[in-house]
Amino acid sequence: MTDSPAHPAPLADPHLVYDPLTGDSPKDVVILGSTGSIGTQAIDLVLRHPDRFRVTALSANGGRVALLAEQARRLRVRTVAVAREDVVPALREALAAEYGPGEPLPEILAGPDAATQAAASECHTVLNGITGSIGLAPTLAALEAGHTLALANKESLIVGGPLVKALAKPGQIIPVDSEHAALFQALACGTRTDVRKLVVTASGGPFRGRTKADLARVTVEDALAHPTWAMGPVITINSATLVNKGLEVIEAHLLYDIPFDRIEVVVHPQSYVHSMVEFTDGSTIAQATPPDMRGPIAIGLGWPERVPDAAPAFDWSKASTWEFFPLDNEAFPSVNLARHVGELAGTAPAVFNAANEECVEAFRSGALPFNGIMETVTRVVEEHGTPVSGTSLTVSDVLEAETWARARARELTATTATAEARA
Repeated sequence: MTDSPAHPAPLADPHLVYDPLTGDSPKDVVILGSTGSIGTQAIDLVLRHPDRFRVTALSANGGRVALLAEQARRLRVRTVAVAREDVVPALREALAAEYGPGEPLPEILAGPDAATQAAASECHTVLNGITGSIGLAPTLAALEAGHTLALANKESLIVGGPLVKALAKPGQIIPVDSEHAALFQALACGTRTDVRKLVVTASGGPFRGRTKADLARVTVEDALAHPTWAMGPVITINSATLVNKGLEVIEAHLLYDIPFDRIEVVVHPQSYVHSMVEFTDGSTIAQATPPDMRGPIAIGLGWPERVPDAAPAFDWSKASTWEFFPLDNEAFPSVNLARHVGELAGTAPAVFNAANEECVEAFRSGALPFNGIMETVTRVVEEHGTPVSGTSLTVSDVLEAETWARARARELTATTATAEARA
């Protein structure tokens, strides 16, 4: 659905929109998921650097219409996209209230394909800050249009890995996850043949140090109390189960072509070191900043340039202690399960991710205990059997696998809830 004519076709070479060497004009950016955590921080960065970035389109689910309209007015975008068609009247009203009399309002795109349309529109860089596997189609659209993809939506790479990699040209994807932005920077210190292993750091979430038995009694409120990062509820609970870290292991493998047995996870409670690369000569390069996502976002939007004062720096005149611990795989089996589905490849990661999304929602609604999340996901993965993989993998295969995994996860969740009610 659209309220005005479609945009012109993308430039033949969108990388010519902005020359980072001369800085002749701001870099045109599309922000997907603009009202979420990544999107709002990206907009803060853009507003502080109008000489470097110009936002041409925003997309959001549609749950925060007033904020979306405010963002559109402040950034003077030409397009606003919402996934929910039912909020278009409210969005149009909010835009009219934000803009002055006689000011032209932005084009409105609406419907399940709205973000994909925005991702394909004319720009230099698309920041995909959507949460969940619904980010796959916009990721593919941005790559197909030839745009640089600043990727915060790890799920789209995980569920559609072979599809994404088949489209992406060298250097076209710039990771925005703090861990992968750290690896991206550290890897620049050597050649790929010099890499011994990647070390992905984890805060440990709110339940670091607890046993599996301890975790049986945690509540939704407990799981949402992350000690270092402020994130949306789904990502925060994924951090509590360490599913988020498992997904990041798969993502690191796909982004950097490093085998799973050379990707290690280590717990670092302070979240100062965002990840490390160990080289064959024994050197380890660590990327460190205080916890703040504006730094990785700036890498995604600005690379190969650095954006001055994108995020706070350390005060090295003050004493601090940085700790590192091994991961407790018994209490948090999600990372090893993620390695397993990553090695299976094909549709297996999509099944893992979809089942987890359903189980997280069941936990949030009280239908599943905390430990039941990974127990159910494990069972769904086991029942999936041999995944569709290789060059035969299609978007339809991924969507079919996700649909099955979600349905099966809901069935198992309902069985669990019934059994607990009878107990």
